[in-house]
Amino acid sequence: MKKHEKLMFIAAKSNIPVLLQGESGVGKEIAARFIHEHSPRNGGPFIALNCGAIARNLAESLLEGAKKGSYTGASIDHQGIVQAANGGTLFLDEIGEMPFDMQSKLLRILQERSVLPLGATQNEPVDFRLVCATNRDLQNEIRDGNFRKDLYFRLSAFPIVIPPLRNRDDFPEIAATLWSEITAKTFAEQFPLRKNEIKELSKCNWPGNIRQLKNVLQRYALLMQHNISLEEILSEEFSQTTLNDIHENFAYQTARASAPNWAFIQKALNENKGNKCRAARALKISRGCLCYQIKKHELQEWNSCENFGKCSLV
Repeated sequence: MKKHEKLMFIAAKSNIPVLLQGESGVGKEIAARFIHEHSPRNGGPFIALNCGAIARNLAESLLEGAKKGSYTGASIDHQGIVQAANGGTLFLDEIGEMPFDMQSKLLRILQERSVLPLGATQNEPVDFRLVCATNRDLQNEIRDGNFRKDLYFRLSAFPIVIPPLRNRDDFPEIAATLWSEITAKTFAEQFPLRKNEIKELSKCNWPGNIRQLKNVLQRYALLMQHNISLEEILSEEFSQTTLNDIHENFAYQTARASAPNWAFIQKALNENKGNKCRAARALKISRGCLCYQIKKHELQEWNSCENFGKCSLV
């Protein structure tokens, strides 16, 4: 982890965009705050936004703001998150889940270093440092037509991959630090984790990483007062995790199996003269599933045509 901390410290001293990559729960927001706090902008604001929680109808005003009277109910000027981060750091968490139309607005903001609030006629300059995080493979998202290639190259100027908890050598220190924070709030007197308890914790895979470890330690701090052992808590935690993984994998495989390939879809559409309802019945899938497959194929075709003959200079 020291290598990654060194990279974060180096990145902090510049104004270069940083892309933090890693599994859910590895501490990407903590890393983003570390970069902000060790940067020349640490006196400015740190504004965080979860891109997976953006409502499409509010995307434009959320990002760039809105002027009074620009829409029904806009009784005052509304500052967007980019303006709120002026002089500081804007942290966009789960950037891979940002709506596609919003991605083009973000790209323009990064290129022009200005925003155009809803209802405004002139751009307003902004000065902020951008840090993004994702647990998705953005290269795959680009291939699937869910993420803009030009935006990806803007964001990934300085990529940092944060390793999962199971691959870190400093597990005992992490567990001890979390336990110290938890017991400070739970007990009148602090006491450390025993060596055998840390050994039991370190044997686990921790698919939820630091977030999951913290949840388990919080539960243990409450239940140990009722004679519930750490071993019992870990047994329950990971048997449930295993069940969840099985259910998720089954749902994924079922979804894949239920979607026919494009050749069969084309055949069914041709035989039914383009009628989607009849074609869906012939394929034994829902009309919604059929429409999704058509849209997905058209998007892939469009991306292939758009990128044909172009050369990217990195």
